[in-house]
Amino acid sequence: MYSVIRIGSRESALAVKQAEIIKELIEREAPEIRAEIITMKTTGDKILDKSLEKIGGKGLFVKELDRALMEGKIDLAVHSLKDMPMEEREDLPILAYSRREDPRDVLLLREGLDDLPEAPVIGTSSRRRSLQMEALYPECTFRGIRGNVQTRLHKLETEGYDGTLLAAAGLKRLGMEKEIRRYFSVEEMIPAAGQGILAVQGRQGETYEWMARLDCPESRASAQAERQFIRTVGGGCTSPCAAHARVEGNELKLSGLYYNEKTGQYVKGSLCADTARAVQAGEELAQELMRRI
Repeated sequence: MYSVIRIGSRESALAVKQAEIIKELIEREAPEIRAEIITMKTTGDKILDKSLEKIGGKGLFVKELDRALMEGKIDLAVHSLKDMPMEEREDLPILAYSRREDPRDVLLLREGLDDLPEAPVIGTSSRRRSLQMEALYPECTFRGIRGNVQTRLHKLETEGYDGTLLAAAGLKRLGMEKEIRRYFSVEEMIPAAGQGILAVQGRQGETYEWMARLDCPESRASAQAERQFIRTVGGGCTSPCAAHARVEGNELKLSGLYYNEKTGQYVKGSLCADTARAVQAGEELAQELMRRI
């Protein structure tokens, strides 16, 4: 007799693909479990004509799933970690972190372009991406663009953009690598905290004996360092602050970008630490960068 676990997901093709990755992992690691995916549209998916900053931040992508978890309509929720608010709910903890997909940001161009033209128009609603893109291409101008991957590709062709910036992880999970025209190294464009990692969220007090088999220790350490960096600098979901950690063995190398909202200046830096000190590393790098500007 199988136990059934209900996984909550947003409705987009990428969100469903990510839920399927976790479903397959659960069924492989716990053969006694059968997982089913329940999709729902979130507020963040419904309002596409305003920037996230104006309508309440990335938390709008998790609110409905949080409610479904609390009400027992689903047993787990799967999110892109970068879409989750930095302040975690004790009653809805993150139980496992997936193995990280490619964390880099990438450039997509409209059809007919092999490279960016002079003074290109770039579609992005991310201040983090536009800030770092401007340093690489000072002649860029930016226009907001929202929606899932397919919507953005359609807008790229029809609404006067020359290029757009997306996460490599989503395109790779959807099998759309061929759309990528340029990868930015994590030094050129420090990714959003948690980019490329999937978070499995559940209810406090429930027991999932098999959950530890889903958890990737390297991703957990990276996530702890990156998210603590953002918390310490006071960067919410719409802040351009950024953090990325690489783990090799027991060593963690954390890079961060701190943006001072008052002065409009930003600074990048990095440090190395033991993975056991991931949270402290995030805090230390944040304090060091905040002292600089």
